[in-house]
Amino acid sequence: MIAETHTMGYAMMSFQPAAAIGDERRWKEDYRSLTGDQVWAEIERGAGTRLPWRALQMGDGRCNRTAFGFFLGDRWIPLIDDQRPVDLAARDAFLRHLGGVNVGGTPPQLLAVRLLRALVSHPTATWTGLRWAAGLIRRAGLRPLLTRRVRPMTFVMHSFIPADQVRPAWALLEQGALSSDPAVRATQDRLLACSYTMAHPERDRLVPACVQHAVLDPAENDALRRLLPLHGVAGKPARQGAGHDTAGRCGCVGGQPEASRGPAGSR
Repeated sequence: MIAETHTMGYAMMSFQPAAAIGDERRWKEDYRSLTGDQVWAEIERGAGTRLPWRALQMGDGRCNRTAFGFFLGDRWIPLIDDQRPVDLAARDAFLRHLGGVNVGGTPPQLLAVRLLRALVSHPTATWTGLRWAAGLIRRAGLRPLLTRRVRPMTFVMHSFIPADQVRPAWALLEQGALSSDPAVRATQDRLLACSYTMAHPERDRLVPACVQHAVLDPAENDALRRLLPLHGVAGKPARQGAGHDTAGRCGCVGGQPEASRGPAGSR
């Protein structure tokens, strides 16, 4: 899919492995066997190259992965390669000195002044940035950069946790306990590292999205069960204790698991 559509003008391709959340009657295949590593390997196969996601990582790598770069023809070039020390140094300098600069929505003239002021104030960072830019030009090739269209492309993977794994892990975290069971502890680690949280201002707290969908949304889930009925299986009752229905989120689009579209369902 990536190889066939990357020239169509999209600037991002986001993939979401199906999570076993929702009415169990929706699940007809063993989607649990699909791991984040397998999905990312398929994305890399479509892109035709390694996608360095560790350079700018948010949350747990089993939950979120993002690779920033651009296409030159059929070649995808990473903006930051996590295996190149100069790229990592440039990343650190950018976050340290320019992390607070608002790029989106800022008039070009004002943005140029802000960037110039930051660069003049930090000459060492400027030198690091120039070394990074030189390396990027070498990777891409000066002639292709001058003669071919640069098409930005970001690859993203989001992977939610199955509901039956979230509930016991969250119950222990609410008690302030870490599990001795490796599988439960792995889920707890993912929840503790979550960068996609839901606000509960009445309790002055943020909770991981997987907890919100699997544990804290019973009323909404019941409403979704009626709003998005399973045609053709109405006479088959849902099993007691089945995961809450969150069709349209957590790996489902229009009530169908995204993984049914192939190794990595596009979001």
